[in-house]
Amino acid sequence: MPDISPFFGIVIAMYYRDHAPAHFHAFNGEHEATIDIQTGQVNGNFPKHALAHVL
Repeated sequence: MPDISPFFGIVIAMYYRDHAPAHFHAFNGEHEATIDIQTGQVNGNFPKHALAHVL
């Protein structure tokens, strides 16, 4: 996995040639979410306290 930034138990990753729109993945334990870079829309199941750090 191409990790960009691990912090507070959260891992941010981006994948080469992943589907549009441009987004990144956030992982925290068993939780995963994708975040649209342009709009900030969050898709997935992520704890609120961890999501606040990601955003």
